[in-house]
Amino acid sequence: MCGVKVGAFLNRRGLAVVPCVNPDGVEIQIHGSRSAGEYRSIVETACCGDTAVWQANAAGVDINHNFSAGWESLKSSELKSGITSPAPTRFGGDFPESEPESRTIASYCRTGHIAHALAFHSQGEEIYWDFGSYKDPEALKMAKILSCSSGYSVSSPEGLACGGGFKDWFVEKFRRPAFTIEIGKGKNPLPVSELDNIYRNIREMLVLAVVL
Repeated sequence: MCGVKVGAFLNRRGLAVVPCVNPDGVEIQIHGSRSAGEYRSIVETACCGDTAVWQANAAGVDINHNFSAGWESLKSSELKSGITSPAPTRFGGDFPESEPESRTIASYCRTGHIAHALAFHSQGEEIYWDFGSYKDPEALKMAKILSCSSGYSVSSPEGLACGGGFKDWFVEKFRRPAFTIEIGKGKNPLPVSELDNIYRNIREMLVLAVVL
């Protein structure tokens, strides 16, 4: 793939792919609150009936704000922004790993030897690599390689995008490289029609992420 013999690398390392960490959010955004089942009333109250920009799970918790990394600071930022209860996005829950989705991913990482991790989100065409005091030169080197391949910029999140995320938790917990890749550019949710073009742009980067 992309001129790289990936099989040679997979002979000595594994690759785990989680296609979607937030299936609730996908179903709700596409099919509306009825797809939330017993959580329908929570969703309708949180979004006032408009699920067009829904990003949380059915309980109104943003999965990528539900990990134990910079938790106190994140909750303070949420409160300052008026986010105090289930919402379409940005509400991190009442405590870290309160949701089955975040607990499952964290549990898997705790029991497996994960050398490095990538979390794919949209949008912005950016690569986030550091968190807090974690400034590993090797991680930065990897981020720059991924950047050169994709054209995405190496960046740092700001405001409510800081803390509580999977990448933040992984680097703080294990002191190993992890990256948030913000695919595509535009306004969320990005149209499905953009997928082929996005994939063409990041295909080589995906291959490199396996072999680095």
